[in-house]
Amino acid sequence: MTLHISLISLLVNDYDEAIDHYVRQLGFLLLEDTLLSSEKRWVVVAPASGAQTGLLLAKAVGESQTAAIGRQSGGRVFLFLETDDFYGKYNAMSEAGIVFLETPRHEAYGVVAVFEDKFGNRWDLIERAKPAGPVV
Repeated sequence: MTLHISLISLLVNDYDEAIDHYVRQLGFLLLEDTLLSSEKRWVVVAPASGAQTGLLLAKAVGESQTAAIGRQSGGRVFLFLETDDFYGKYNAMSEAGIVFLETPRHEAYGVVAVFEDKFGNRWDLIERAKPAGPVV
């Protein structure tokens, strides 16, 4: 038996605004947009076709959920977008209007920069360091 996390529910204030942001600015794919009722939709986006994990864009209902938009992790980095071309993706995202909260930095685990999505969620854009070759 295999298990994996398939979806992460992300609170947003508007479905169409969220779709526009994640698809147009971040380059995600819209995998599903199904009307469930007059007020509720099942909207799934993912960074790539075949990605094991997607985001379920959930429209906030009520004061408590609305207050949690962009604060689901208490102000910490919440999501991690991994790439194999950090500077290519960083430049494309910057040109699309994504605002990075810091300049790219090199860490032992790779190159990374924090950005905030339209709803206030903090993300790491990261390219993991390549493992060192065998010691001869």
